[in-house]
Amino acid sequence: MKTLHALLLAFAVFTSGCANVKHEQVDKPLFAFGAIADCQYCDAEGTRRQYKLSPQKLQACVDDFNTQDLSHVVHLGDFIDRGWKSFDVVLPIIKQSKAPVHHALGNHDFSVADEYKDQVPERLGLESRYYDFAVGKWRFLVLDTNDVSLYAHPKGSKRDLASHEIYESLGGELPTYNGAIGQSQMEWIKAKLTQAAKDKETVILHSHHPVYPYAAHTAWNAKEIVGLLEQHSCVAAYINGHNHAGAYGYKSGIHYLTLKGMVDTLETSYSVITVFPDRLQIKGTGRQDNYVLEVQRRSGR
Repeated sequence: MKTLHALLLAFAVFTSGCANVKHEQVDKPLFAFGAIADCQYCDAEGTRRQYKLSPQKLQACVDDFNTQDLSHVVHLGDFIDRGWKSFDVVLPIIKQSKAPVHHALGNHDFSVADEYKDQVPERLGLESRYYDFAVGKWRFLVLDTNDVSLYAHPKGSKRDLASHEIYESLGGELPTYNGAIGQSQMEWIKAKLTQAAKDKETVILHSHHPVYPYAAHTAWNAKEIVGLLEQHSCVAAYINGHNHAGAYGYKSGIHYLTLKGMVDTLETSYSVITVFPDRLQIKGTGRQDNYVLEVQRRSGR
């Protein structure tokens, strides 16, 4: 069995200003959880995206997760690529997980007929489009970056019309496969972060769309979201999907990690994230890279 020292030395370390990762540590992890981005199944042929292989990849991933002691599993959006019936294929597989599964909503999850769009959260077992849960003193916020978008609401509905108005007010040229977090959800995030700080919890946020580094895949109001996170010292990391190539950024003490998409290429992609008091250790499978991200309590609220 490899020692923790050997594993850490083998991992890529992306700490951007937090370089003092303690490789010699042998402390026990607090817990570990599984993370998947963009399973994105549909019964269609692809070139780079191997849609039809997603059930096979997902099954192997769940089987692997079930051999490990995980607190939970998170899927970071785009569980399907299109079509309401696509859920019928992949949901029975993810339900085999021994650990509880939490879904973030992705843009492709709403690539269904209008009559089904409002049912997507419930289909994925969600009581709310955004929510939170805790593992020990670690708080997880699962956000909905499709809150304001041109695809997630039935055409002509109040939320659809409001989203179009907001999109036009932003210039009408932002990528239509992205979305934004609405004002009510922003207030909810602020309240949750404020309470987490009072409770001395450390926070990891999840969503489908990235918010940093700023690029073509980021949420429409990414800078506003990042600005809010930077006001709260309890925030350690923001982990998401959507950009299938993956990405990493570090800003004002917060790690921003985009996991690679499972659907791309013949090779799979998923990870196990082990949480230590002072770091997150990401062990990737397939295309997913390894990381060690140092967590430091920042000054501020």
